[in-house]
Amino acid sequence: MIDNHLEIATFGAGCFWGIEAAFRRLRGVVSTSVGYMGGHFPDPSYLDVCARITGHAEVVQVQYDPQQISYEELLNVFWKIHDPTSLNRQGPDRGDQYRSVIFYHTSDQELAAKRAKIQQQTTTQSEQPIVTEIKPASDYYLAEDYHQQYYEKHQVNQ
Repeated sequence: MIDNHLEIATFGAGCFWGIEAAFRRLRGVVSTSVGYMGGHFPDPSYLDVCARITGHAEVVQVQYDPQQISYEELLNVFWKIHDPTSLNRQGPDRGDQYRSVIFYHTSDQELAAKRAKIQQQTTTQSEQPIVTEIKPASDYYLAEDYHQQYYEKHQVNQ
């Protein structure tokens, strides 16, 4: 059940395990889940997404209290936890499911994401362009249970 004052943000920045762990640590984040968004294949499984037949990105969906943490603060974390200049790749993970993408849920989120991307491009030390996509949120498919809070379940330090 979603509380009326809570908001949702959705980010893709590589493998969703580490991304979820980073957002879960933030004060004001009420809950997180990992899943798939941005594809054309209904109800994909992890194997479908890894086979690169669905067009989905691995994403973390963040439920947060905007009275405790702003969307802009979430965006700041997003930029810090991955390389937004790397096309369809983060670390050793390769494929369009690992793309850098912000899925916005409101017009305010869209504007904030676009402003943040421009700011990131102008302040980055890299001459490489920011390749992060900014797209409207679409159907969200929850990943299999063994992916949820993976680092916590496996006591992985991040």
